[in-house]
Amino acid sequence: MKIKHVLILGMTGLFLTGQAQVLPYKNSKLPIADRVEDLIGRMTVEEKVGQLSKLLGWEMYEKSGNNVRASQKLKDVVKQQHIGLLWATLRADPWTQKTLTNGLSPQEAARATNAIQRFMVDSTRLGIPLLLSEEAPHGHMAIGATVFPTAIGQASTWNPTLIQTMASAIARETYAVGGKNGYGPVLDLARDPRWSRTEETYGEDPYLIAQMGQAMVKGFQGEKIGQTDKIISTLKHFVAYAVPEGGHNGGSVSIGERSLLQNFLPPFEAAVKAGAGSVMTAYNSIDGVPCSSNPWLLNEILRKQWGFNGFVVSDLLSISGLNGGHATAADAVDAAQQSLNAGLDVDLSGSGYNQNLLDAVKTGRVDQQTLDRAVARVLHQKFALGLFDQPYVDERVVDKKVATKEHIDIARRVAREALVLLKNEHNLLPLSKSLKRIAVIGPNADNMYNQLGDYTAPQPDEKVKTVLTGVRAAVSKDTKVEYVKGCAIRDTSASDIAAAVQAASKADVTILVLGGSSARDFKTSYQATGAANIESGASALSDMESGEGFDRASLDLLGNQLALLKALQATGKPVVLVTIMGRPLNLNWAAAHVPAIVNAWYPGQEGGMAIADVLFGDYNPAGRLPISIARSVGQLPVHYNHTKPKHHDYVEFDAKPLYAFGYGLSYTKFAYSDLEVTLAEQADDFECTVRLNVKNTGARDGEEVVQLYVVDEVSSVVTPVKQLKKFSRQAIKKGETRELLFHLSKEDLKLWGLDKKWKTEKGKFTLLVGAASDDIRLTDGFTLTKDYSL
Repeated sequence: MKIKHVLILGMTGLFLTGQAQVLPYKNSKLPIADRVEDLIGRMTVEEKVGQLSKLLGWEMYEKSGNNVRASQKLKDVVKQQHIGLLWATLRADPWTQKTLTNGLSPQEAARATNAIQRFMVDSTRLGIPLLLSEEAPHGHMAIGATVFPTAIGQASTWNPTLIQTMASAIARETYAVGGKNGYGPVLDLARDPRWSRTEETYGEDPYLIAQMGQAMVKGFQGEKIGQTDKIISTLKHFVAYAVPEGGHNGGSVSIGERSLLQNFLPPFEAAVKAGAGSVMTAYNSIDGVPCSSNPWLLNEILRKQWGFNGFVVSDLLSISGLNGGHATAADAVDAAQQSLNAGLDVDLSGSGYNQNLLDAVKTGRVDQQTLDRAVARVLHQKFALGLFDQPYVDERVVDKKVATKEHIDIARRVAREALVLLKNEHNLLPLSKSLKRIAVIGPNADNMYNQLGDYTAPQPDEKVKTVLTGVRAAVSKDTKVEYVKGCAIRDTSASDIAAAVQAASKADVTILVLGGSSARDFKTSYQATGAANIESGASALSDMESGEGFDRASLDLLGNQLALLKALQATGKPVVLVTIMGRPLNLNWAAAHVPAIVNAWYPGQEGGMAIADVLFGDYNPAGRLPISIARSVGQLPVHYNHTKPKHHDYVEFDAKPLYAFGYGLSYTKFAYSDLEVTLAEQADDFECTVRLNVKNTGARDGEEVVQLYVVDEVSSVVTPVKQLKKFSRQAIKKGETRELLFHLSKEDLKLWGLDKKWKTEKGKFTLLVGAASDDIRLTDGFTLTKDYSL
């Protein structure tokens, strides 16, 4: 009888389990739309509002030895708020106070996310798993993950195919430990390098940014959302965040509608058309309307015109900013209703919506249909990701997917292709590996965190290859390499220029590594948004002069860096300057006096090896600048594609930048020839084919970045003096000639007309083909006989 009783209970359990499995929202065979509709119909208002709250994730686990479990805080907030998402659960840095000791290794990270999801599935009424969003702009911001060059370096490769490969590696690592949503790419158009976050952008040109952005989205997401080793991409920051007045991070933006439509929005449109699953609103306002409560941006442009069907998320605390810094909402409830009604679905913070949104719903300021629509967008992505069907990760395969040799090799390749040779007088570079004595000097020569950029987790010492490490690995065993720091980035009390001069005087060549730093430290205080608090004139100076919150009034090298450079140059020994930095800095003196300059931006964990590859000739550099390097802040903005008329010179110097957009040298030479332009006009479009030959006329194999610019000679509205429309990075062996083809259509030449419609106008277009925006080798043109509507 006892056995029979147990059997009956077991059968009852199976029956009940089977019954639960066939609930429509749990039935994986049903269309996602049906599953979403069924689940929303079962949810209370409180559960719906909770699905729109994304909280700080690093507080949601507890670690004790090798044991990782869901924290009491998670259990409390789930009970109180019914949350639907977490952000930066696996993040580690000084702001989060997570270190190599109390943070999570990749294996522990997988256990933590599994524990969190297990609690959600087993201990909540509806068993809705969380969507875990992670910072991932140049690698997953978690302990153990591969660190790639920051975005400004990625853009310097001018190689979208490589960047897609890199993004796939980032997605694989993030997915392996439980992240299903990566923050990136950043699609901000950077035209004021005083702004602290320039390093996070792809530069100053909308077309180049669009190409890089599409590559990141495709690498993150694959062919469709829900593939193994793929994650949802969140586009940042929508929109025009990178041109704040005075360079003040998060400040207001003064641009017109036409500039917004033609310059700032196209990269986002391209990434949305590539399938991006999420978009983040920017902190700033545009023409008096905060981006987090702008229905024209979020509903009209993003959803109606572009067909975006993912979810929109706020930047951290930006909803609260409506009744805070922006002062456009009377109180927190007003801010919540403004944002949701404008089309902002998810609150990154958990404090912007929550009770405020509940109050707005209960008082009728947000209707049920609007709430349900936002919830549906979030749930749709959860179902598409397969979270309901498989919320857990396989802890056994983490080591096979995170920081693999393949990913480390990709990091080195991206860093190499990103390096920009700015100057090489008398072919000083490449250096011989058999030099007797080399001095490696500078604050960034052997500082691993200074070469990684912002949004980077703590790293073990042996993981990051500095320039000193790379040089020692590259030269022969008979070469003596002497290292002297010389000075800090900012702190003038930490200088020993005399020792640096002594080392340089004895060396055959000096490799001097200067620039900036975005390395966060535990001494700096941080705002609730994660941006740094800046104390002008503070007595204790970190190296950090870039990174979120570190806006600049000048672009000069800080501290005693220029003094160190001048002292070393005065020794009479050749100096090779390597710049590691997050924004274009003032290189005027170096450009006039130093024979060789290589710019590396923030080159990531393999940066030192990549730099050595270039310095000693194992790799022929071909990186190109994605942003102009100004001579002075007085020139700003100095982007190459400013609107007509052409700029005239200043009293002090000419209006040209020191180094222009698209610029970069090689150890070989290339000749351009045989430009041929053909035009075929049809009823509703045209095809312009541009054909040319590029020959490597030097003594080394190399790569050339061929750039095609267009000038609209006469237009109904003012257009740029020139605009990049196509480019191609080509590997060409010495003596080889490569034929290149570019194709232009009406989409490439459109403008926002006086009638507020997109069109390509009839008339003459001049084509400029060359190696940089200011190095045009071939010129031709064509004439359209009619207007083309879009």
